[in-house]
Amino acid sequence: MKRSKARSSGTSSNPMPVDALVYPRFSGVATFMRLPQISRADELDIALIGIPYDGGTTYRPGPRFGPRRVREQSAIIRPWNPALNINPFERFRIADYGDLSINPLSIEDTFQRITAQLDDVLKADARTACVGGDHSILLPILRSIHKRFGPIGLIQFDAHNDTWGGYFGSPHSHGTPVRRAVEEGLLVTKDVLQIGLRGQVYSKDDFDFGREHGFQVVTSEELHRRGVEHVSWYLKRLARRPVYVTLDIDVVDPAFAPGTGTPQVGGLSSAQIIELVRSLRGVNIVGCDLVEVSPPYDNGDITSLLGANLLYELICVM
Repeated sequence: MKRSKARSSGTSSNPMPVDALVYPRFSGVATFMRLPQISRADELDIALIGIPYDGGTTYRPGPRFGPRRVREQSAIIRPWNPALNINPFERFRIADYGDLSINPLSIEDTFQRITAQLDDVLKADARTACVGGDHSILLPILRSIHKRFGPIGLIQFDAHNDTWGGYFGSPHSHGTPVRRAVEEGLLVTKDVLQIGLRGQVYSKDDFDFGREHGFQVVTSEELHRRGVEHVSWYLKRLARRPVYVTLDIDVVDPAFAPGTGTPQVGGLSSAQIIELVRSLRGVNIVGCDLVEVSPPYDNGDITSLLGANLLYELICVM
């Protein structure tokens, strides 16, 4: 297990969430889980990073507001996880790194900015947990991860496979990042596991790309029939290979997560997705993201609240 920078450097204490018994949760400046904002990656083991970009959306916009609203809803997060028997903030140095600089008028420039800024974080030997933003940001994240780790496995929680060829002449959108990552050699394709796919597609050929490259797929229908434990066999195949985890909130049914850009009925419950994330414990996770939370379409902030809890669960299994 990776040593905490606090222990290796002799630092006396890790960053901790603000004590809700001293400062009520509705007070103070919003940060992820009420942690301090520390923009020096060399001081962190895990950097929680906002990427407020949604220029790759093709239907309902709004994920640019996701990081801010997830920060607000994460005020309710408490440090101890009884299901996993861990307080991640005691184990590792974790803080809100802040938001990356993006260009709301250019997807290409935004991609370059994201990769360059994450390069600096990864060079400091910190792992990243990013909050988007739409799913197009996965590609520039993986470009940076590839520089550090080479080709890796991918666990993708998503209603959509994101392997489409383009949109209105643009090679990039939130429906293309997995295809582009394969084309650029960023992934070990036999170690790509897509979980939660469902719903209508444009044609019967829409799954050909994944089949041709050996993707492993567990659909929502399979999960509903066979249970969450059905995924465990696939996870064992990944062994200790470095794996990146990307979680599109639309893997969850819109009854539980209405605040997203491309909702698809028949999805997972909030309990199922939390159980699935917890099942990743023991996987060699080199980074993760949570994307497609769109607050303008939310109801009572339930999607942002779920997103905040999933972010917490992800750092627990990291």
